[in-house]
Amino acid sequence: MTIEQKFLWLGAGIGALLIVASAIGWVLHRRAARRGGSATIDNLNARIRAWWVMVAVIALTFWLGKTAAIVLFGIASAFALREFVTLTPTKRGDYLPLVLSFYVLLPVQYWLIADGWYNLFAIFLPVYGFLLLPVLATVSGDTDEFLARVTKLQWGLMITVYCISYAPALLLVQVPGFVEQNLLLLVFLLIVVQLSDVMQYVWGKLTGKHKIAPHVSPSKTVEGFVGGGLSAVAIGASLWWITPFTPAQAAAMAAVIVVAGFLGGLALSAVKRSLGAKDWGQMIEGHGGMLDRLDSVSFAAPVFFHVIRYFFEP
Repeated sequence: MTIEQKFLWLGAGIGALLIVASAIGWVLHRRAARRGGSATIDNLNARIRAWWVMVAVIALTFWLGKTAAIVLFGIASAFALREFVTLTPTKRGDYLPLVLSFYVLLPVQYWLIADGWYNLFAIFLPVYGFLLLPVLATVSGDTDEFLARVTKLQWGLMITVYCISYAPALLLVQVPGFVEQNLLLLVFLLIVVQLSDVMQYVWGKLTGKHKIAPHVSPSKTVEGFVGGGLSAVAIGASLWWITPFTPAQAAAMAAVIVVAGFLGGLALSAVKRSLGAKDWGQMIEGHGGMLDRLDSVSFAAPVFFHVIRYFFEP
């Protein structure tokens, strides 16, 4: 099966799933309207409408090819970094590090991926970027809360740029016989990590009783994580045909993505709570900000990338 045929079958399946979700949302809305309405149902339908838009944007991007996919994630990183900086207090002395982050470090990181320069891509931000940020912060002469300010910038750059950039970096992996189809590895990651979030939400609403971290993320429950995680693993296993993996390997890789993504969502929920915020932003209707949609990806992408390189590259 060619990559075009695989994308066609995937598109048909995702489209059918969204049609079913939209139909269910419409029925639930009609029923809720008779009882005076429901904020939960309205939020569900807002999420479904947003998914239609996000799927359309991603589908168009993948149709345009690898460069478009890298550009899309670069733009997403810029929005996510902006949300992080907006919620994290900065001072006048942080101006130069912020300029460096947005206009130099971020675009160079994604250019290195587009250029296929893995050896530098892997160390550019955690070595050179992290050394430059505190140096530039000293230029202003403002030492008030210096360590905390620099750490926030480094952490934000790590999560929103370095870690998220590992998603399009999947285009660089060299799995024998699969190099020309690497976009499908990115599709596999996105489907599993996003459906894991959705299924954990659904299972949590239906069966959730035991909260995992009630003071960090009250909606995350043991039942939601187990039920949603197993559902996502099953979906990942069923998608083995778009990957270089066997069904068992696809299930194992999906499990890695689910666990890493869950931990990413939990860690970034703790950051939001520490800042007194419910969402990172309001960019995506029903979903919050860009980083609310990519928090799981930020942890899952680098882990997935390196597991593939370790076990499947010669």
